[in-house]
Amino acid sequence: MNITHVVENLNRGGLERMVLDLVQLQQQQGHQCQVVCLYETGALAHELDAAGIPVVACNKGRGFDLRALARARWAIDRHDTDVLHTHNAVAHYQAVLASCGLDVLRVLNTRHGMGAGQRTGRKEWLYRRALARTDIVVTVCEAARRNGVSRGMLPHTMTRVVPNGIAVDRFVPASNDMRRHVLQLLELDEDAFLIGNVGRLNWTKDQAGLIRAFRQVHQQHPQAMLLLIGDGELRAELERCAEHEDVHDAVRFLGDRNDVRDLLQGLDLFVLSSTSEGYSMALLEACAVALPIIATDVGGNGEIVHSGRTGQLVPAGDADALAEAMLMLLRDPHRASAYGRAARDWVEKHGSLETMADRYERLYQAMECVTCD
Repeated sequence: MNITHVVENLNRGGLERMVLDLVQLQQQQGHQCQVVCLYETGALAHELDAAGIPVVACNKGRGFDLRALARARWAIDRHDTDVLHTHNAVAHYQAVLASCGLDVLRVLNTRHGMGAGQRTGRKEWLYRRALARTDIVVTVCEAARRNGVSRGMLPHTMTRVVPNGIAVDRFVPASNDMRRHVLQLLELDEDAFLIGNVGRLNWTKDQAGLIRAFRQVHQQHPQAMLLLIGDGELRAELERCAEHEDVHDAVRFLGDRNDVRDLLQGLDLFVLSSTSEGYSMALLEACAVALPIIATDVGGNGEIVHSGRTGQLVPAGDADALAEAMLMLLRDPHRASAYGRAARDWVEKHGSLETMADRYERLYQAMECVTCD
C-alpha cells in the first residue's frame, strides 16, 4: 500500500514518536510511506530522512493558506496515496480538504488525546465537517473513545480503538549500572533516590502539583531527587514553584533530551501527574524499562497502569495522595520491584509497536473491503 501520514510537524512529543515508529515499521513491512507536515518538518524528521522515507513540509501560515494546501495536495497525489492516515484534528481537516477530488480510497484519522476542551471550537467544527469524507476515526484508548462519542465529537459507528505501541525491544530494564551512569552524569550523590517525570512543562502535566507532593517526600527522605525531563512554557514558573516549596536544590530541570531512554533506565520511580492524558507514550516507556509507576487516574492512564499490580493510580490534583504513594514505594522497595517487573510483562504483551501496527493494518484492509463493496 502507498500510505501518506499527515501531522502538524515532527517535533518531540508522544504523537510524533508514535508516527515515526509506525511509519518506519510499515516501510519495513513493504508499504511505501511518506509523512506530510502541515508546518515545519520538525526536530525528529532526520530519522525518516536516514531511513529514506520522504518528509514534506507545507510551511502553513496562519488561517487559510492556499499554498500550503496545494503543497499537501501535490504530495498526496504524487505518492499515489491509497491510505490517507491523519493525526489529530487540524491535520485531518486540512488533509481532507487538500485531497478533495483525488483518487484516495481510504481515509483514517487518529485522535491522540482526550479531545478539545470546547466541542464548539472552530477547529472541532471543521473537524466534524471533514468526517463526512472519513472512513474510520481511531482513538488511542477506550476512555478517549467514550469521551468523544458522549460529547458528540465522534460518531459511534465509525470509531475504533488502537492503543499506542512502542518498540519494546529498544528498552532494557533499569539497572544499577545505568543508575550509576545517571548519578555520575547529573553529579548526584550515590545514595540519591531518583524520581522521574517525562513530559512538556505545561498545565496539563501538572508538574507544579508534583513539586508540591515531592516537598512532602523530601522532608522525610532528603536523599530523594526529582528529575523533570522535558521543556515548555511553564519552566520559569515551575522553577519558582520549586523555590517556593524549598526543594529547588532537589529538583533538576533537565530540558529536552535525546537520551531519555538512558535516563529512564537509571531511575528508581516514575511519576506522571497529569490532569489530562490520552494514552501516554511516557508511561509505556516507563513500563518497558520495568519501573514502578505512580500515575493520576485520568484518560487512558488506567488502561496502562493497573493499580496494585503494575503501579499505583491516584486522583488528579491531589498532592497529598501523590506524596503518600511515593512514600509508600520508598518504604517498600520489594513492592516497587514487583510493580516494575509486572509493568514490563504487560507492555511486552499489550503495548508493542508490532501489535499497534498489526491493528492499523487490519483497519486499512477493512476499509479496502468496504470500499470494494
